Formats: sequence, structure tokens, C-alpha cells
Amino acid sequence: MSLLVTGSIGIDTVKTPYGISENCLGGSAIYFSMAASFFSPVRLIGVIGADCPFDLAKVFTDRDVDLTGLEIRNNSKTFRWKGSYYSTMNEAITDEVKLNVLAEAPPTVPAEYKDSKFVFLANTAPVLQNQLLEQMESPVFVAADTMNCWIHGHRDDLESLLKKIDCLIINEDEARMLAASSNLIRAGEKILEMGPGVVIIKKGESGSMMCETGGERFILPSYPAAEVKDPTGAGDSFAGALMGYLASRRGGSKTDFGSLKTAIVYGTVAASFAIAEFSLQGLTSISKADIEGRFKTLQKLTQF
Repeated sequence: MSLLVTGSIGIDTVKTPYGISENCLGGSAIYFSMAASFFSPVRLIGVIGADCPFDLAKVFTDRDVDLTGLEIRNNSKTFRWKGSYYSTMNEAITDEVKLNVLAEAPPTVPAEYKDSKFVFLANTAPVLQNQLLEQMESPVFVAADTMNCWIHGHRDDLESLLKKIDCLIINEDEARMLAASSNLIRAGEKILEMGPGVVIIKKGESGSMMCETGGERFILPSYPAAEVKDPTGAGDSFAGALMGYLASRRGGSKTDFGSLKTAIVYGTVAASFAIAEFSLQGLTSISKADIEGRFKTLQKLTQF
């Protein structure tokens, strides 16, 4: 089924113990689309300025990513982010951020995108996520991401969004903040009470946890990656593979708990490739067969 993503497209400068990658391609919509395209066609909605040095059509060569929703604003500048990772690289330190085009009006949804059945609202202001969702006709599964600044400063808009989506994908610190609970199980339960039927909590190198309104729970460790060069985009790659797998399902219930568990495994595997190199190199240098190989490895490691 059709899969739509809306999110940032950026020019990143990333510093880690492994080196520095200056002015590389980044943004939530980019990582999501690259990971999701292993499983399903993707419709990308995003906006860049005239200064963007990347030809996105070439970036997604041989990938089924529809760029009809890409808007180029000639009088604007592209979103830029500079960040650093230290020691364990569990958290990015933002050194500089220039919202540029992201501080302007959001792009519109093309008419041919409005029938998208799977929708991912990548991290941005919840009022903008709400506005985009209102333009969709009848999606069957909507997932969203958020972050601490929206939890703190835009709580009402975020709570409004949570009542309209099926799944929230969030990291552990944000889950504790949103739920006002230090216990992740209780935090997951409290977030479910806010509206979504499913909450997936990312725990970095400790894996992920899923809670569902019917009381089901699923916990998965991370893939045992031998080397982490750049964690940027890991969460968006996780979400991309997860949603891509769900959108690729044929027949039956595509978002039942069993399908969601499998989707989380694929998301975990995609993230393990994304962190192995700077920018998109970890995802562009692999094939679907590589993903399936790690899927089977993780499957064996977690059976007992």
C-alpha cells in the first residue's frame, strides 16, 4: 500500500570520534525514505531552499521514492544542523541549528498523495503534523515522532495529535518526559491513555519496547553492531524500515501485533546499518539481501 512521509531535509555537519562529515545530506524524511524504500514505494513531502547542493533524484536513483511532494523555494535556505557525538555516542550534542525553510509555511500535500494509506509524520512541530494529517483522506495507519522541545513547549498541540494517530515512536527520555514517569512500562501505559493504540519506545543500544492497548508487550534488543561511526538518522531509519514493511504487507491484517513485531525487527536491522557509516552511506551500500541476513541473525540471537 502507499506510504507517505513528511519531515525535514537538511544539510548536516556531524562530528564523532571517527571523524567529521561536513555538509552532508541529512534530515528525517531522507533517512526514513532510504530505509523504507527497501520494502515499499515511498511518497516524500519536504521542502528545501535554492542553496541545497544535493540532487535528490540522483540520491534516490534505483529507489522507488516519489519526489512529487518535494518543494524547492528559490528565496529560502535549506535547514542546517551541526552536531557532535562523544565517547559512547548515545546522544547528539547540537552545536548549531538553522531552521531556515523549516521556519516557514509547510509544503502542501499533492492531490495524488492524499489517498496514502500509511503515513509517517516525522519529527516537527505538532501543529504542522496536525495540519498535514488533516489533508489526508483515509489513512489506515498513521505513525508519528516527536521530541523534547515539542513536549515542553507545545503540549496542547501534541496531545491533540496523539488522539488522531495509531502509533507514536519515541525515545526513552522523551517517553519519560511525556508521561511524567521514570518507569518505561508505566510511561508506555500512560502514553497509550493519551490516544495512540501503539507506542514504540526506542532505547538506543538497549533496543526497543512496544506497548499496545490490548495489553500486549514486546521487547527487542538492538542488533550487536561491532562499530558505530555516526548515529545520526538511526531513529528515522528504524521508523522507515518499520513503516515500509507494514506498507508492503499483502492481505490480512497489516498492522496486527505479530506484523508490528516483525516490523520492529526490520527497523532495528536498518538502524544497525545506518549507524555504521556517515550520512546515508550505511544504507546506500547495502542490498535487501543484507537486511534479510541480519534479520535472520537477530532472529536466532533472540530465540531461546
